[in-house]
Amino acid sequence: MWTFLPFPALYKIFQHLDYKDLLSASEVCQSWYEVSRDDFLWKKLFFLHFGIDKSVPIISGKTWYEEFKRLCYNVPVVQTETCNEHRHQVLHVSFSHNGKYFATCSKDGYVLLWNSTYPVEIKYSRDMNSFSWKYTQYSQFNESDTLLLVSGVHFGTPHSTSGEIAVFNLMAGFELQCRVVNKPYDIYGTWYNDQHLLSGDLHWLAHLVSSSSLWLNKASQEAESEHVPITHNMFRFYNRNASSIRAIMIAKCLPNSEFATGDEVQEEELFFFEDRRQPPEHGNPVSHRDINAVQCTHDSASVSVDNSKVKSSNVDLGNPIWYNSDYRQVESEFCDELLEDSDDDFEEDDFGKDEVEDESSEEEGEQLTRSDKYLIFTTGYKTYTPHQIGFKRIKPFTFPKRLDPGPSLKERLILRERKKELLRQSSPPPDPNWLDFESVADRFDKIDHVIDLHGHIVGMGLSPDHRYLYVNSRSWPQGYKISNPLDPPPIAQEIDIHVIDLVTLKQVGTMLRAHKAYTSNSECFFIFLDVCNQYVASGAEDKHGYLWDRHYGVCLVKYPHADVVNSVAFNPKDPEMLVTTSDDHTIKVWRSRSKVKELNLFGGGASLPTGIEFRKNRSKDSKLKVQRCGRRT
Repeated sequence: MWTFLPFPALYKIFQHLDYKDLLSASEVCQSWYEVSRDDFLWKKLFFLHFGIDKSVPIISGKTWYEEFKRLCYNVPVVQTETCNEHRHQVLHVSFSHNGKYFATCSKDGYVLLWNSTYPVEIKYSRDMNSFSWKYTQYSQFNESDTLLLVSGVHFGTPHSTSGEIAVFNLMAGFELQCRVVNKPYDIYGTWYNDQHLLSGDLHWLAHLVSSSSLWLNKASQEAESEHVPITHNMFRFYNRNASSIRAIMIAKCLPNSEFATGDEVQEEELFFFEDRRQPPEHGNPVSHRDINAVQCTHDSASVSVDNSKVKSSNVDLGNPIWYNSDYRQVESEFCDELLEDSDDDFEEDDFGKDEVEDESSEEEGEQLTRSDKYLIFTTGYKTYTPHQIGFKRIKPFTFPKRLDPGPSLKERLILRERKKELLRQSSPPPDPNWLDFESVADRFDKIDHVIDLHGHIVGMGLSPDHRYLYVNSRSWPQGYKISNPLDPPPIAQEIDIHVIDLVTLKQVGTMLRAHKAYTSNSECFFIFLDVCNQYVASGAEDKHGYLWDRHYGVCLVKYPHADVVNSVAFNPKDPEMLVTTSDDHTIKVWRSRSKVKELNLFGGGASLPTGIEFRKNRSKDSKLKVQRCGRRT
């Protein structure tokens, strides 16, 4: 009798089933299968099961059943490997663009290069203590995955900010190719293109005033003569109130960008919803923390935040990312473009053509890029802690092939004698008043655009298409006042995530109180986050990593560790693989249930540890067990 029930009757009954029972019912017969795949049934289950707001639309071209299955079986949640090769806190992890390798950096002074295939194994290892490095802190692969940039912190005084960047050749057995000075160390460094990288230098000019210089460096610094240039000074920025440029990154300049350039800085203010021994230092602390003589303590109750716009009332499910209509409009247009594009439009011979042309050289120099790029960094002016995101547009330029040798030694001696004679005949020129920015502004480059987050920025990550910037920030109290730049406001014990559109430079998404952090201003350190096409992941100080779905904004998984989670990274060729690193000295590799089944690991992952999944489950008492009835018939 059950098998002959009409569609409306079966549909009415199936509305009372959970997803497991609905899948079981689909195996009874063809008619039950057809009813069980009705997308309206899965839409209801989708919103109910994952706690997603019903106003969020489905991804264009997808069904609710497909999306339900993706969030259940294609999210990295199964812990397939735990690596204990590092002997200290693991600060950072990064993947190669081809997904074949990932690199990890640690306070043990080592950088390890891993094969990402199961099980992950060390391919190369290098101890940087032999180069007077205190520890390694950051790594990044170049575009062709032939070179690895590794950033580290030098040994020195307790308050030293000196660092260095090393480049390793992956095609030559991980051979060290060059070393570049990098100060402060938390500039980290980044690739400008496939063969050139950016580093920083800091010079103090006066009390609380300094300049940050950004240098373009050749990754291969073997010069045939002293006249062959290997570095080029790109920018020099003015820093006030003990601030500096930090955490630099390069993004592509997308078409239709409203990015403005000019002599006057454009700033956007974003206000978000109105034993006696020292314990081990967590993570990689922000440089210049020594200048903060006042140790700030923070009472979370003293920070008042208007959460009236935070729609999630269930803390256990994690706060979601809320996007505005601008983000949804761009997302919809992008999906429509993908559907309209035909595979026939893709010419395989054109792949990499721009990269080849970018490296073409002319008689007078080497053209590094054919299009504009964005330099993105953290900075500030109210206090030494990084509370602003700065943007500088980089126009295409030519790297000189040969340095101008300048005057000869004899000519330089003559010029020096002339200067001495002029000084004897007249009073020496007055020194610049570095405290008066207006009088020395012509000596520095202008920042094109600044976004103030009104809090301590502790992490940034780019979406794969370079359209969106995701930012970790710990907010200051509402109505804060800063009377002393060395005594910044107390920061919240929770990390907010902000989403910025790099075409309009407007905020298009935010998530308040996303994940935990407990350190004060003077002890605050970077919490790295990563973004792939489907998901956003971040570390946290509450001994967990977190993963959110980018489209629906919902928090899906927590990844447990025994200590602070410093960094996370998706495999760019396989978003079903995620790596987390922690102060507990471990590296954990997480794969989806689908991948675990594909690898045939322990019966589909039943005996493997899993992350903590956020789901809403209906009471079993309300379920109608029609599966048994179907089998009886």
